[in-house]
Amino acid sequence: MQKLLLALVLFTLIACNDKPEGKILSSSSGALNTLTVVMPNDLWAGSVGESVREKLAGPVNGLPQVEPMFEINQMPIEAFSGFMRKQRTFLKIEQADVPALEVVSDAYARPQTGIILRGPTEESIINLIKSDSAKIVDTYKAAEVKEKIRRISLSLKEDEDITKSFGITMKFPSAYRYAKTDPDFFWIRKDIPNGDMNITIYEVPYNMIDADSNTIGSLIKMRDSIAGDNIVVNEGMRFITEAAFAPYLNETTIDGKKAFEMKGMWEVKGRFMAGPFVNYTVDDKENNRYLVLEGFVFKPSANKRDNIFELESILRSVKFVE
Repeated sequence: MQKLLLALVLFTLIACNDKPEGKILSSSSGALNTLTVVMPNDLWAGSVGESVREKLAGPVNGLPQVEPMFEINQMPIEAFSGFMRKQRTFLKIEQADVPALEVVSDAYARPQTGIILRGPTEESIINLIKSDSAKIVDTYKAAEVKEKIRRISLSLKEDEDITKSFGITMKFPSAYRYAKTDPDFFWIRKDIPNGDMNITIYEVPYNMIDADSNTIGSLIKMRDSIAGDNIVVNEGMRFITEAAFAPYLNETTIDGKKAFEMKGMWEVKGRFMAGPFVNYTVDDKENNRYLVLEGFVFKPSANKRDNIFELESILRSVKFVE
């Protein structure tokens, strides 16, 4: 009798595994920065699909090569069942009487982020994609960063020295090493095939950043001055912001604090070395400073999207110690 009850319990758990209303969900699958788009083939081949590709497969800002924001895999609605519903991120297009956007979490697996777009006509769906494209992109990017940090957390490098010097914690993999740990400047590196990935941490006083009229100019001047002094490649060669590539500037938050996000290209003056960087200059009013977090990649003649994404995720994991 006990064996029969046990079998019934196991059957119930397995049966619930594939049901949205069940309490037990299996693990999701899917590579980072990959998105499953669920919509009829005819819509995908037409203007609706074109709109999706324009907003979600467009180029990533700040990279030397053209690389898409997300790798997109499309499937018809009837194929979105069973194992295929375990995709970690998905966008589903449906016909409905009223246009609507719905964000769903862990609908068929965990962790999972889905967005369902509904509309009565192709035009209404396209308008929804265009009007809410920023929300759609931000939702998926936040999910990807969260998942990357979760994966990073499986094997962490010790960050006690960072906490002592800058009053923060930061999650980064044990594959990184400390290259420089001066009291006011940290340089952390990881070797990769044909190149390396780098993180720098330092702080500057408030008067170094013009947050009103020429923010990007003062940010460039700051990084060229401090990083240029501390990252030495060879005698007489200086690590600077590439002048021919105008950086992108946005506002964001790091651990709830306002920050400038700058993405652009670095170069070593006097040597054929260059690559992309992402810089967060965090407004830390409580400590009367800007905390500067930067990641940059050297990986010539190769795609760098996923490398920059890893660095961005690491920097976004920063927490301020109270």
